[in-house]
Amino acid sequence: MNAAGRIEADFALRRPLEAGGQVVYWRLGATSEHRYDVPDQPMKGEMDPFFFLTKHKNFIPHEYPCRTQFAAERRGKRPAPQGAFEPERVWLPFGSPRVDLSGFWFRPTVLGTWARTVIVAEAAGPARLKLRTCGGAVLFVNGAEIGWMAPYGRNLETAQESDAELVAGTNDIRIWFDDLAERDARYFFQLDYLSGPAAEQALPASAPGGLAAAIEIALEAMHFEKPAYSDGEVALVTHAPLPVAVDVAIEVEGDFMSIEEPVSFRRRLETGETRLPIAATERLPADFRHFKVSLTASAITASRVFGVEICHADRQGPAPATLERRIAEALDQVSNHAESDTVRALARLATGRGGPETDAMILGALPAIEDCHDCADFILVPLLWCRHRFADAIGAEVRERIDAAILNYRYWMDEPGNDVQWYFSENHALLFHTAAYLAGHMFPQARFVRSGRLGSEHSAVGLARVRAWLDHFEEWEMAEFNSAPYFPIDLKGLTALFALAPDADVRTRAGAAIVRLLDIVARSAHHGVLTGAQGRSYEHTLRPARSLELSGVARLAWGKGFYGKRFHALPQLALCLRDHGLELPSSQAEIASFRREGGQEWCFAQGQNRIAKLYHYKTRDYAMGSAAAYRWNEWGYQETVLHLRLGDDPDAQVWINHPGEVIHSGYGRPSYWGGSGTLPRVHQYRGLAVVIFDCAAEQPDFTHAWFPQSAFMESRIDGNHAVARSGDGLLLMKSDKDFEPVERGPTAGNELRVLGHKATWIARLGRVEEHDSLEAFATVFAQMEVLRGKGGELTLNDPEYGEVRFLADGRVEAEGRVVDPAEWTVAGNAAIMAAGPIKRR
Repeated sequence: MNAAGRIEADFALRRPLEAGGQVVYWRLGATSEHRYDVPDQPMKGEMDPFFFLTKHKNFIPHEYPCRTQFAAERRGKRPAPQGAFEPERVWLPFGSPRVDLSGFWFRPTVLGTWARTVIVAEAAGPARLKLRTCGGAVLFVNGAEIGWMAPYGRNLETAQESDAELVAGTNDIRIWFDDLAERDARYFFQLDYLSGPAAEQALPASAPGGLAAAIEIALEAMHFEKPAYSDGEVALVTHAPLPVAVDVAIEVEGDFMSIEEPVSFRRRLETGETRLPIAATERLPADFRHFKVSLTASAITASRVFGVEICHADRQGPAPATLERRIAEALDQVSNHAESDTVRALARLATGRGGPETDAMILGALPAIEDCHDCADFILVPLLWCRHRFADAIGAEVRERIDAAILNYRYWMDEPGNDVQWYFSENHALLFHTAAYLAGHMFPQARFVRSGRLGSEHSAVGLARVRAWLDHFEEWEMAEFNSAPYFPIDLKGLTALFALAPDADVRTRAGAAIVRLLDIVARSAHHGVLTGAQGRSYEHTLRPARSLELSGVARLAWGKGFYGKRFHALPQLALCLRDHGLELPSSQAEIASFRREGGQEWCFAQGQNRIAKLYHYKTRDYAMGSAAAYRWNEWGYQETVLHLRLGDDPDAQVWINHPGEVIHSGYGRPSYWGGSGTLPRVHQYRGLAVVIFDCAAEQPDFTHAWFPQSAFMESRIDGNHAVARSGDGLLLMKSDKDFEPVERGPTAGNELRVLGHKATWIARLGRVEEHDSLEAFATVFAQMEVLRGKGGELTLNDPEYGEVRFLADGRVEAEGRVVDPAEWTVAGNAAIMAAGPIKRR
């Protein structure tokens, strides 16, 4: 840096910087991470069935003591940058307006990072800059500090504007940003160039001319050959061959809950090559996986993350015909192929596979419990089952450490601690209370360290809370309504209660709750795969169909599905069926894999005060589910409010949403696919749905659908129409603007966009049996339009259903019927309807 604070260096690439645009090319230093502990103390609060109903944008209000102390120390005070900038990596935007290092930290952790870039100004002059972040940040221009901000609001973005004097030529821009990470942390900054001299942004790194730009273009265009893999070779392709050979590093990771070490590959992409083979499907770990791909040439390294599902379906084959054999298969599958956690240890102990390998799995899981990591309750409940039923098969030293961990654990927020375990959601509350109840019963005379109670007293408190939780469930059921990732968590707690609870009333009620949850899955499933609106969703639970745990549950219970690699409840459910007398209604299998004539209309409500009214309609050839009159035009969290599936192929699925962020495979809640930035107005009647978006101006300016063209037997996109067939299921989608198929990047061939904050989508399902062909079906339904009337009423003339009226209070009038969400109950109502139009009286 020269005396004026400017840099003299070559640039890897230069890009125009328009007034009002974002500065998006950066060199980043290493992120420092330091544990942040506060004195142990209790918290006040209870389970919050509405925690995800964001009161202000996406801000969740619950605050831990660590945030209170951190804010007292730092909020409103200038952040203190640590060390000096040392470049470690390149940040390329790939469409993102911000540098986003968000993630998940299981203990309170202070994060800090340096970032550096260059603005090349054509002439000297004043510039106006806007800096956005959730934590703290300090902005430097040419060595001079021009502004700082320190709101330190957990995951709540704020912004501040500053003035800077730019010199002609290169201007060195540096930012220090920091925050306290608690569980899911939005850790980012965004720098807007509001006004100033004509300028370019430049990446301050030396590279041969055009090389960095070529690497950026190659990664920008890169994508997997398939939307999901159940066999064959997994490979990435790009439309942009590189002018030189590059070394490729690939790290394969699970989602934020995965405990496995990444699987690494080293490859080389030769000059001009466009296909990057990685490995055979069977050599890769199952489940939805993130592939971090790094390209290196001439000391320049750039990376991007790509997500895809891996399922070892060929190895698993068809499900055994009898329940007894499926139980044995499920326990063997988890014992031999699951992640090495306490769930796998339980399956191994229950099948006579105890010993050093199983003990090692338990020992590997214990630190998270001993240190009260967030989600340690997920680990503890199956560990209690291991300790209760199979103690003799566990090594003596391991048992001693288990017992110490049980006695020292923090079982609820009113006990002292300094962790960030999530106590507020329904699924976590069940596991905390189940663990307290069972652990206290196992050690009635021992003193539990944090509560100070004897085990018998500790168990009594847990029992009261378990009964209260069951009261709430029996009245309102799932707060996180119909949610694929949280069915298994609730089943984890309920199966433990059914098998281990010392009180008969708890066992009886837990058994009924298990049956009820599986009945809900069966009603909302299509051939064993959940298809419906969900209160909380993630990309890693929406995109995978075969490897999701509910698919394994369906295989165990009904003989339809496949297994992934990580499990919460599957072996516990298998043990309840094998050892503890759980019986499932035989009718569930037929409901889950609907093969009869006609269709099932399933209307029910979930959540306290029936907050979510859910509609589902399925035939043997298609299924679609939606949330009726649900928080129209409000900021969303993780809700997916329309989901459909065609034929028997689990991958032939579609959902429509508004992205909460534009970065792929990010950690936002909502994210690119999981949830909606702004929730749309949704109406559904049988195989017809209308989705209307009116999104917040500050959110991404497009809506989109997951539309995996290669998963369909036929598909076509033409202007504002898209059609698809899988098996004998047919789909027409239509919008009030032309669709933009995404043809480059991680979702190439799998995504349809409609540009703008306002959009109207129509989805119409049909069957080959009634329409002969996809083209004939499309011809019949292509002219449908949504007409707007007085008082928010919408009408649509459907060739099969006739005039359909969608009213402003959520009611639907069609075929001489009124479908009114206000009348739907938690128990729900399932009706079998004849195929084709209803005969009018």
